[in-house]
Amino acid sequence: MTTWGSRGDVEPLAGLAVAVRELGGEAVVCAPPDEEFVTLLDRVGVPMVPLGPTVHSIVANPKPPTGEDAFRLAPELVRARFETLTEAAEGCDALLATGLMPAGAPDVAEKLGLPYVFACFHLLGLPSRHVPPPMLRPGPPSPAGETDNRVLWRQDAERVNALYRPAVNEHRAAIGLAPVDNVRDYVFTEQPWLAADPVLCPSEGKTDLNVFQTGAWTLPDDRPLQPELEEFLGAGEPPVYVGFGSMAAHAPKDAARVAIEAVRTRGRRVVLASGWAGLTAIDELDDCFVVGDVNQQALFPRVAAVVHHGGAGTTFAATRAGVPQVVVPRIADQPLWAARVAELGIGAAHLDPSPTAESLSAALAEVLTPETRARAKAVAAEVRIDGATVAAKRLLDLAA
Repeated sequence: MTTWGSRGDVEPLAGLAVAVRELGGEAVVCAPPDEEFVTLLDRVGVPMVPLGPTVHSIVANPKPPTGEDAFRLAPELVRARFETLTEAAEGCDALLATGLMPAGAPDVAEKLGLPYVFACFHLLGLPSRHVPPPMLRPGPPSPAGETDNRVLWRQDAERVNALYRPAVNEHRAAIGLAPVDNVRDYVFTEQPWLAADPVLCPSEGKTDLNVFQTGAWTLPDDRPLQPELEEFLGAGEPPVYVGFGSMAAHAPKDAARVAIEAVRTRGRRVVLASGWAGLTAIDELDDCFVVGDVNQQALFPRVAAVVHHGGAGTTFAATRAGVPQVVVPRIADQPLWAARVAELGIGAAHLDPSPTAESLSAALAEVLTPETRARAKAVAAEVRIDGATVAAKRLLDLAA
């Protein structure tokens, strides 16, 4: 199994690898060598092979990555996949890839004669006659007057080719494979796997591809909360959790101050996740507790609301916990999750990526109601928690 991306790309693979192991199989994960990911996979006993540069070195900069950065990173990742996966997949029975466009992974599978699966955690970026491309890829934009979605998706494929095809075909030629014309479609295959919950991410009619939806891949977490956090939780009413995960360069401006002040105006305490942005308390008051890596499965059911960036994993964790959410999306699929949370009535979407204390307080007022909590609990009962097992069974069948 391989990925390159944030915690939200790596942890689901850890969950799938554990599910495969529980069914009698074995799995190795090739992932970026960030210390956080190394620790995560080691904690659950899943072998890891480092692949490519650390994600932190790319995203944790004062400025977000540029298009020029993408054109430098793309061939580097292609080379890393050809080199790393070719060795790591020797003796394996299947290869599954996800994360940032895993160009190079299906090529290695082809060379080794292995079944190949592309998996994704949302529908953003999958071709669809119903909606235009999200226009997130670097490269020339489509003409302003073009409205034919089929044309727009062909142009999306051209942008992917510009990023990846020269490196892909150079490495394919080196191992005796014919060139690939459409890198995006070759990577995606005709039946990608969708590792997202059907309640949160209904797929029917959303893409032209024949997706196999497994449900979200969750890594079971039985770690206890630290004693100091337990003491804080027990010292008053349920606090509000605020965290923006590994979105270091994309965290809202003055995120800690804005969040703490907003929560305080609602008369609540705060559990603040430092994350890759390194958020810290803004004063010495005892109504704020800062955490690092924490068991969300244990913590979220005990908070009043979850304020987060809208990553797929955090959205599912909060939904599964039956707790109201305020989603402050910044990039990629995050606005989609924010919109779905609002549509389901289990939280609010704060679509302005730069909230003020006043605007975030208003969003919290909207969700800190008995009605929203009741709706969140009702939806929690509908989501499925066996996604990793469903995928593991299918993967082992494919490997056999």
